[in-house]
Amino acid sequence: MRDNTNEPYTYAYDHILKHLYDGLYFTDNNRKIIYWNKAAERISGFTAKEVIGRSCSDDILTHVDKDGKRLCKSGRCPLAASICDGALRESEVYMHHKDGHRIPVSVRVSQLPDEQGNIVGGIELFTDISSQKANTLRMRELEQMAQLDNLTQMANRNYLEQELEARHADYQAHEVPYGLLFIDIDHFKRFNDTYGHAAGDEVLRFVAATLTTNSRPFDVFGRWGGEEFLGIIRNIPKQELEIIGARLIKLVEASYLTVDSHKLQVTISVGATIIQSGDSVTGVVKRADACMYRSKDAGRNQLSIA
Repeated sequence: MRDNTNEPYTYAYDHILKHLYDGLYFTDNNRKIIYWNKAAERISGFTAKEVIGRSCSDDILTHVDKDGKRLCKSGRCPLAASICDGALRESEVYMHHKDGHRIPVSVRVSQLPDEQGNIVGGIELFTDISSQKANTLRMRELEQMAQLDNLTQMANRNYLEQELEARHADYQAHEVPYGLLFIDIDHFKRFNDTYGHAAGDEVLRFVAATLTTNSRPFDVFGRWGGEEFLGIIRNIPKQELEIIGARLIKLVEASYLTVDSHKLQVTISVGATIIQSGDSVTGVVKRADACMYRSKDAGRNQLSIA
């Protein structure tokens, strides 16, 4: 006779796992994915059908650190380490989204035992720690005010110019500093000519998403024009502005689109500056722009600051 005693609990556990707010997946000892919940689909953009049976490092999540280094390639995968030694680990990493951009996530990993206590794989629980809710609300507000760039779904130049005036007024009245990151995609025309405008549009979107999902809720990133973006970073010292800009360079470099099984990647050049006494809005933007061109002249894929 079949014992149905545990069936209600089995159903309840399955229901809970499927409807967790956090992403959850299980792997075997070779890190091949064997379970993928709904939140994992929502956060990463990959469906269970697309990932189950594949390795988590197989152009799916491809976790990188803040320096853009792939954890699996460098032998520093926290999941692999926990499967091996049984220690619980927590880490903040940057996950590859199906659309190409990078998402900051907090991961917690541990071993996966079977009913007899044998270690049969690993468990990773991951939480989106980007300011995505704030960005979504901002996007709705911008859309209502007709200040949204339709292609990238970020602030347009008109809004950025208004935000610059507001930040400059704060600086003049209360000495609240702000910094600018002037960002340009390297060799974008060549990319468009090689892969077509549709791929070029996808690149603009994933660079935009990398910038906005890795920004603080009170900072503003928008499209300045063409392949140029501007970040307005509030109340920040020069050293921290440089750190933020350098991190974004590494995250964009580590991002990619998959088109016809080919990885398509781009880099960015960044100019950074902090508001200085006597600056006008036009002057501070010109200085950031000049710094960006210094980065171009120095070989691209880097940051120059003044």
